[in-house]
Amino acid sequence: MPTKATLCIFVKAPLPGLVKKRLTPFLTKVEAAGLAAAFFADTFALASSCEWARVVVACDGNPSLLELATGTEVWSQGSGDLGERMERVLSLALESSKAAIVIGTDLPGLPRRFLDSAHLQLTGHDAIIGPSADGGFYLLGLQRCPSGLLRGIPWQSATTREHTVERLCSNGLTVAEAEPWFDVDVPTDLVRLAGLLREERIWAPRTAGFLTGLRHCLRSP
Repeated sequence: MPTKATLCIFVKAPLPGLVKKRLTPFLTKVEAAGLAAAFFADTFALASSCEWARVVVACDGNPSLLELATGTEVWSQGSGDLGERMERVLSLALESSKAAIVIGTDLPGLPRRFLDSAHLQLTGHDAIIGPSADGGFYLLGLQRCPSGLLRGIPWQSATTREHTVERLCSNGLTVAEAEPWFDVDVPTDLVRLAGLLREERIWAPRTAGFLTGLRHCLRSP
């Protein structure tokens, strides 16, 4: 049977000017913050539907700006670069769970089966990584987290995933790969997302509802 895992959602508080900055000026700062909030709402609903998961929200900034269910566990990401913050949260999760998975919120419409499959694969491997189209990853799961595991990895790079896998393997971890997906970081990603939602090929109701008020997002920039 699959082991209970902690599923950590990495999120930045949706303040205008501080989130989804690569989508401006295609979107205004206020629109970008509203979109980030919708992304989180859909990601939180997805994570909460996983009966195998203890869901934790790892927040950078003020969590009161997020739409959270009563009783939701909220942790601070703390200081440092993305690797240091991710390692801190994963290590904390592993203190009380046999496995920990971290995801971001830039993946609205991610099928639930991707998370279920990643959880199952993690029972037979030390680590699992979910490739994203930009060379990074949308998911990282661990059964153990050696100190310094994610230190010094180049983030927001076309080689981020490659460097991360090399680091996992050099620490003696066996690594599985989840199904690939895409992040929504730049305007072309948003146009792709809008098209998939319009064609009902993916399901992200809060994001879809928000985009209906942004008609310019349904066309190529």
